[in-house]
Amino acid sequence: MNKAALDWTIACHLDYGDNGEVAIVEHRDGKTSVNTLATTAAKGGDYNRRSVFLGVNKLGEALIMDPETKEVERCSEMEADTRYYYAYRDPNSLRFWFTNDGDKDGNDTLNCGDNGGTVTVASKTNGGGEVLETLLIGRGHHVSAFTRPGPDNAPIPERAFVSNLLDGTISVVGNDPSDAVSFLKVITTINLFDPGVEKEGAQDVPNNAFPHGMEFSPVTGKVYNLNNGYGTVAVIDPFSHEVEETIPMKVSSNLLLSRCGKFLIGKGADRKGNPDHVMGRLQVLDITKKEVVNSFDIQDVYPSVYRFNPEGNRLYVTTAATGKGTQADNLRTNMVQVYDSSKLPELSLIKEIELEACDSGRRPIAFLEQDDHAPLVFVPNPTHGSLAVIDADSHEVIETVTLGKGDMKEFNFSFWRDRAVYGG
Repeated sequence: MNKAALDWTIACHLDYGDNGEVAIVEHRDGKTSVNTLATTAAKGGDYNRRSVFLGVNKLGEALIMDPETKEVERCSEMEADTRYYYAYRDPNSLRFWFTNDGDKDGNDTLNCGDNGGTVTVASKTNGGGEVLETLLIGRGHHVSAFTRPGPDNAPIPERAFVSNLLDGTISVVGNDPSDAVSFLKVITTINLFDPGVEKEGAQDVPNNAFPHGMEFSPVTGKVYNLNNGYGTVAVIDPFSHEVEETIPMKVSSNLLLSRCGKFLIGKGADRKGNPDHVMGRLQVLDITKKEVVNSFDIQDVYPSVYRFNPEGNRLYVTTAATGKGTQADNLRTNMVQVYDSSKLPELSLIKEIELEACDSGRRPIAFLEQDDHAPLVFVPNPTHGSLAVIDADSHEVIETVTLGKGDMKEFNFSFWRDRAVYGG
């Protein structure tokens, strides 16, 4: 396949701390161009009252939400300190779930005072977007997973499970438009408190579960939530919303479901075992056996973001920065690792693709999908302000596109525009 002949567009939000910008990268007729949206003066003031970037439409306009009125405006420019919310795309609809981590205490003070954070559900309209609902949930960073009926578990209700890091809870939200009673309403809150592993004196809520990483498997019909603070995976019944059991999985900070739905991949890093070296870790949990069946360490690597390609036979793991002192000095942050995942639970390293070094802690990844295959992989270089375009077959960098000035605090892809481009 001639990769240069492929046409594609990808939108990127570049966060420099107190300000940011949106770069739209287009490849047409063998040439790549970058259009950076114009920015106006920063709004300043209350962090939770700043405008929110939702995505880019096919006309190259930014969709900007007013956090107070919830109106979405199509804009050719945006305020310099426009915020970015982490977004989760419902795989079975055109709805996007934008989670607001709030202030340092995890509160969306505009909508909730000091009572928690929010998730805003927005839907695509003709060239724009519409906010359907903003819901009060728990405090802290949030991760979302969606349950749905399937061939072998048809009765499973359509729900969104949204974890609340600082509270140690999961908010369960109705996600079935045909059910007016529960649609986009918080049905219940799951308390992840586990007295068997909780630190002495900790309260019921908040607790030290620190949920971060959640998946729904259509194979088992269960929700799997990583309790990062406990070092366990909670198995949740989507009907009763009860934690049925927990499975040990230490030194993991996130979960990723294999394409076959039978394995959970955990990633994490040990910063305490060796003062000179960070030890990255990948683990494979067999959800039918309910145990970790493969685990290995990667010295001087912090696994940042990881994703499967559409076929599920390749696992891409980006590297980023963590730790300090000698640990940070020894880190290898200049690559993305490619693993053969065709024989899970086996994982074998195929190649380490060299990139620019990365000084930020998060390095996302995106794919261009065509006919159930991803010919291209996109990985940013936040420190250098560029985007690497990778040939998924040869695992070579085709080109590196300059996006901004570099030294980004955080880089995020926007997946509003096109379902053919996905990642996280």
